[in-house]
Amino acid sequence: MDSIIVTGNGPLKGQIPIAGAKNACLTLMPATLLSEEPLTLTNAPRLSDIKTMTTLLQSLGAEVSQLQDGQVIAMSSHDLDNHTAHYDIVRKMRASNLVLGPMLARLGQAIVSLPGGCAIGARPMDLHITALEALGAEIELKDGYLHAKAKGGGLKGAVHELRFASVGATENFVMAATLAKGTSVLKNAAREPEIVDLVRCLQKMGAQIDGEGTDTITIQGVDRLHGATHPVVTDRIELGTYMIAPAIAGGEVECLGGKLELVQAFAEKLDAAGISVEETDKGLKVARRNGRVRAVDVKTEVFPGFPTDLQAQMMALMCTAEGTATLDETIFENRFMHAPELSRMGAEIEVHGGQAKVHGVERLKGAPVMATDLRASVSLILAGLAAEGETRVSRVYHLDRGYENVVSKLRSVGAKIERVKEE
Repeated sequence: MDSIIVTGNGPLKGQIPIAGAKNACLTLMPATLLSEEPLTLTNAPRLSDIKTMTTLLQSLGAEVSQLQDGQVIAMSSHDLDNHTAHYDIVRKMRASNLVLGPMLARLGQAIVSLPGGCAIGARPMDLHITALEALGAEIELKDGYLHAKAKGGGLKGAVHELRFASVGATENFVMAATLAKGTSVLKNAAREPEIVDLVRCLQKMGAQIDGEGTDTITIQGVDRLHGATHPVVTDRIELGTYMIAPAIAGGEVECLGGKLELVQAFAEKLDAAGISVEETDKGLKVARRNGRVRAVDVKTEVFPGFPTDLQAQMMALMCTAEGTATLDETIFENRFMHAPELSRMGAEIEVHGGQAKVHGVERLKGAPVMATDLRASVSLILAGLAAEGETRVSRVYHLDRGYENVVSKLRSVGAKIERVKEE
């Protein structure tokens, strides 16, 4: 098992290229199941979750090839020979449930295991189930598997309102509705950039969809979709993560490929904390202004609010801020598991249910810490950049699910960081 060792050594300077979005790519890949023709994705991130989705699609009979060192994914689902997504693959990753809508739409049936992923809350499937049932699916839970069938003649267009603006349920509904008969309308739809990216890819495949990026999406069903080539949108969570690096360690870093529209709410909080964020021809340039960062309060919300996936990184930044910051986590329960590890580094954090109070200290101290989930892993690395001495982050296999080349990217801007194999 690997660990990452970080030694705080002052300001960072340089450029970091931002990869394609993991969450967008994991949504785009199942779209291949909707068509017999090839779907090719460019600007794909090279992550373990992408490999898991590849394995899942191949288990269903899809052909998946990774080209140009994994940055291009070529897929074809012309000969699907299985409609069961098995537990041993699905348990590794939450996004596996996104094969449910496409298989129902094209094959009329699907058996999908309940999903896994990071241990940050229940994340139930009920919103997906009710959304697909609105389109005419019959879904039954048996032995840990969702058994879904399209009632006589396939899925039919319908109007459905989500109880909560769930990203996954929005994606499953939209993909399923592309091949449903008639018009479908999804109200209280999620508005994330990854959904906009999915819709644009589906439109290239011949889908008739309007309203992406708003809370009402309208889909006119078509008989079939064709092939397409589509670039994966920039990863806004990786972007936000590397924006924190110069904020916490000092210095100036340009995040190549970054766009302000992807991280507007997050950038506003950085500005309030005393961090400069400037759009350039190549991306976003981030620099810490004079002195310590100021404490700012944060409340996680669905897009376009502050992303839950940047909460751990923001907490790391607030650990050395001047004053007290309150972080309210409204999306997932049990998502403050990084707090005790940051406390080992000298942070002063009080957690009460879904709220954490962070009393800023002048300096963190390096310590052995343990990653508990994907975003917690990187928050501890960021904290290490600002700490006195050496921080050893263990159990970094979580990191490989969402960040490619963390060590080389941070090294390229002057961080003292290495990955080592544990005995």
